[in-house]
Amino acid sequence: MHSDCSHADPLPSAWCIRFAPLIAPGARLLDLACGYGRHARFFAARGAIVTAVDRDASALAALAGVRGVSTRVVDLEAGAWPLGDERFDAIVVANYLHRPLFGPLAAALAPAGVLLYETFARGNELYGRPANPDFLLAPGELLAFAAGAGLAVAAFEQGHVEAEGRHAVVQRLAAVGAAHAWPPRLPSPD
Repeated sequence: MHSDCSHADPLPSAWCIRFAPLIAPGARLLDLACGYGRHARFFAARGAIVTAVDRDASALAALAGVRGVSTRVVDLEAGAWPLGDERFDAIVVANYLHRPLFGPLAAALAPAGVLLYETFARGNELYGRPANPDFLLAPGELLAFAAGAGLAVAAFEQGHVEAEGRHAVVQRLAAVGAAHAWPPRLPSPD
């Protein structure tokens, strides 16, 4: 589920900016549930070949003509995995959670791929939407997903955050596939 801010916020998340160097220029990148494409634009500007997927055709229209970005209108929660056996060098997911997609996401990530995932977690209901437990990660849930998918975790955070007067409880994961060079070069903390 998208939060309201995921569609409206024009800036890529600080987490995705921080771990962007893990994704090589020219990488095939999937921006899942992309909204207006803040991450699609950011990674395309860095040289990625981006497939931006969302169910909101009007949001995807904002990406028309953006070099390096192709769009697909898809309801990710209806039916089978819509991307077939396509593989991506990187997958970015921000402010979206539909647990039945965990398996297909892992299968869609190339063996040396990079996964950047950031969404809301249990406790967020204290601050607003999303409040439905179906859309809130349990403590450590992204770590368990990464372990089950055979991914190596480069970085993980979970907890309360505040930005521009907004509070949220989030989990953030940067992970790489088993064939990715190890250790991944991490960005310097700011």
